[in-house]
This record gives sequence, C-alpha cells and structure tokens, in this order.
Amino acid sequence: MIDLLPEAMREPTVLAIPFFVVMVGLEWWAAWRLDHTDHERPSQRAQRVPAERGTYNPRDSRASLLMGVVSIGTSAAWKALALLAYAAIFAYVAPWQLPADAWYTWVIAIVGLDFLFYWEHRLAHRVRLVWATHQAHHSSEYFNFTTALRQKWNNSAGIVMWLPLPLLGVPPALVFVAYSLNLVYQFWIHTEHIDRLWRPIEFTFNTPSHHRVHHGSDRDYLDRNYGGTLIIWDRMFGTFAPEAQRPTYGLTTPVDTYNIWRLQTHEYAAIARDVRGTRGLRQRLGFVFGPPGWAPEIADRDSVGENKVPSAGAAGDQPAIET
Repeated sequence: MIDLLPEAMREPTVLAIPFFVVMVGLEWWAAWRLDHTDHERPSQRAQRVPAERGTYNPRDSRASLLMGVVSIGTSAAWKALALLAYAAIFAYVAPWQLPADAWYTWVIAIVGLDFLFYWEHRLAHRVRLVWATHQAHHSSEYFNFTTALRQKWNNSAGIVMWLPLPLLGVPPALVFVAYSLNLVYQFWIHTEHIDRLWRPIEFTFNTPSHHRVHHGSDRDYLDRNYGGTLIIWDRMFGTFAPEAQRPTYGLTTPVDTYNIWRLQTHEYAAIARDVRGTRGLRQRLGFVFGPPGWAPEIADRDSVGENKVPSAGAAGDQPAIET
C-alpha cells in the first residue's frame, strides 16, 4: 500500500499528518466544549499563572501550526544537505555497512538516534547558540498538540549529532526514518489530557507527564527530562524530574509575540546584541557558547563559588543582562 505513494510521501512525518490534524481537532473541540479556550497570553495578565488545563489560544496555535508548515520545507533542505555527508561517510569511512532490511540495524538506528537525540537536546539547552535554534519550540505558554508542531527551522545541531550512526554503518536513509519516527512519537506527549500511565511505561518511556516537566519554566523543572522516546537516558544521566505540580509553560522571559519570524530569530538577535555590546574574547565567547542566561557577572561569581544561579535550561530565554 505504501509503495503506491510518491516516494516523498513515504516519509513518516508526512504520513502522520492526517493523524496530527485529527488529534489537534479533537483536543481543540474538547477545549472549546469545556470552556478552556483563551484569547490572551498568560504573560499579559496581572500575575503570570498557569493557564487552565487544556487551554487553547487561537493565535498561539495558529503560530505553532505555521511554524510546523515552514519546518517541513526547512527540514527537507537540511536533510538533503546531510544526505551528501552521510552517504560519503557510509560509503568511504564506515568500517562496515549494515543491511537496511535487518532487524538489528533498525534497533541500532532507532535506539542509537534516541540516545544521540538526548545529548543533542541537552546540548540545545546548555549552549546558547544551539538554544537559539530550539527555543521557539518552548515559546508557547500553552501545552497542547499544536505545541508539538511548533518546530525549529534550523536542524544543523541534530545533523551533526547523528554523524556516529552512518559512521557505524547505518544506512543514511534509515537515520532519517529513525528521526522521523522519534518526532512522530513525541507528538502525543504534548498534552495535558493524559495523566500518568502504567508504572513500567512511565519508568521507560517519555510520557506526557515527563514532557510537561520539560516544558515548565518553574525553577524545579529547568534542565530536566530531555529524552525523546525513552526517558531512561534522563534517569541514567541525572536529568530526570517527576511531575510534582502543574508547570507554568513557556520561556522564563516571555517573547510576547505571535510573529513566527521573531519567535524563531529573536535569540539570534539577542546574541548579536550582547556580543556587540561587550569587550574581550572571553566574554563574547561566553555570550555565544555559554548557557542561556550567562552573563560576565554570573561567571565571575560562579568562579568563587558564590550566588550560583540555574541556567535558563528548558525554559531558557535571553541572557540575564542585555545591552
């Protein structure tokens, strides 16, 4: 059946689009029926508090959907570039070439990519330049299925992080399939309508409860739960946190816009401002490669072990000191 489709349409994320549309429609309808729709950003309220459970905001959701549509094209372009490098590595550098139709190749590709996704995701929350590519996904102050579609337009960090797979002999096409399956899996965990699941599932897999923590801007939730499909990586490497209370979603400093271009690029502009406004190579490198929220004053205090502050992490934003 799938062979009847054009080759471009066989990509898992494209095949999943009808499922995405149906699930978004059902969740939005439920929010409307339960009077859980909103027409203002929580950050514009007198006191920034978590929105009602299941809240949809039409303008916020439209921005998420538009970013998702654009990301289809940008992701395809990045994959086309990556294919050239992966094919060369697979053909000329890899010590062996694994068969694409072998079950163990699929296991290596899917588990291996999820492991590398964890580290790429963690890097994206700890290095400001990489955070700039990812922060748009965290910019929504609502948590629903449209938030899952609020994707980044710059996939360069992931492409670099996946290089070990073709180097191990995983066929390049299978690398992209594994990533697409990982991305499709993460769609359903962007909801507040699913509570905790059976304990073995919660222990092993990323779930809505775990991912709600990751999108929280609360101090206890920053830099937590980076896993894509599996949550065991967070348990193994000390970044796991259970859901203790309902998160406050969004960036620690809201962007307060629905303009998708600004949502995607404002952190790049902030980095450029900070680099222009400071002197010395060390400080400039700190603003580019330090964690979100890095500032010279913070670095100086940390060097003597005083007044440490958490990085902006999962809900990071512009640096604490702006010029």
